[in-house]
Amino acid sequence: MYSENLYPHIRAAVYGSPWAILPEKLDEIVGFLDLKASGGVVSAEVVAALDAAAKRSTPAVSGNVAVVPVYGTIAQRMDLMHAFSGGTSTERIGAMLDKALADDTVGAVVLDVDSPGGSVYGVAELAEKIFNSREARSGKPIIAIANSLMASAAFWLGTSADQVVITPGGEMGSVGVVAMHGDYSKAEEKAGRKTSYVYAGRYKVEGNPYEPLNDEARAAIQSRVDEYYTMFVDGLARNRGVATKTVRERFGQGRVVGAAAAVEAKMADRVAPFEQLVSDLRGRGKTRSASRAVSRARDMELAKIRRSTMR
Repeated sequence: MYSENLYPHIRAAVYGSPWAILPEKLDEIVGFLDLKASGGVVSAEVVAALDAAAKRSTPAVSGNVAVVPVYGTIAQRMDLMHAFSGGTSTERIGAMLDKALADDTVGAVVLDVDSPGGSVYGVAELAEKIFNSREARSGKPIIAIANSLMASAAFWLGTSADQVVITPGGEMGSVGVVAMHGDYSKAEEKAGRKTSYVYAGRYKVEGNPYEPLNDEARAAIQSRVDEYYTMFVDGLARNRGVATKTVRERFGQGRVVGAAAAVEAKMADRVAPFEQLVSDLRGRGKTRSASRAVSRARDMELAKIRRSTMR
């Protein structure tokens, strides 16, 4: 299941990328990778738990309500996140959504979100896809529910839906972007070795993990973090129909908030358990489906009458 030669690549991606994620989850991912990089062994119990978490990301249909799972760490083109975080890719979420919207038997779509967020890559694009699909879905609503965590990148995606719901014990928010730099220079020195780069281009190797982070490199990383944070805030303001100032000041300022506070701050529209939400949508969908069936039957009967009068 796990390929050792993938870890340096993933580790570099984790340290070198901006993340819209709960900091404690990012620490967990880094800790896991550091364990593997040092030759540590993951127990069979942990592997089984991670496999079970990965298998949760399977779409389901309840009556005429399609439930699209948005579970675990979110990343672009990285279904390997399944292997150590129980997460999924932006492409997989988008594909499940497309399938649900194209299914004539589906009357509503629920994004069932339980995620700490993830990488910023691909999230803005998927959020646009969800937001801009309104014209194409012919009145088919997309509802996102925090069940029980909708944090950071997951919150960005969830607010792109027609409506945002939070379970009574749920949490949402963590509006912010974070990047990490690992400095292994002391560890290399202790191990009696030194890594040197031969390069061209002034900034080609800035921020590398084999030397301390200098002020210029830190400023460059901060600039990237600020740029993605602005995209994040602007997206939330558009999605929720509020001012960017409201997002920056009332949407938790990097913290997650509970159900009542989320509704009060206009981060969510209402509080409801997952089962109640699906039940309500299922009933609404049946009425709409029945109306369509009556309409089709009426059209067929009128067509028969027209044909008979033309003979």
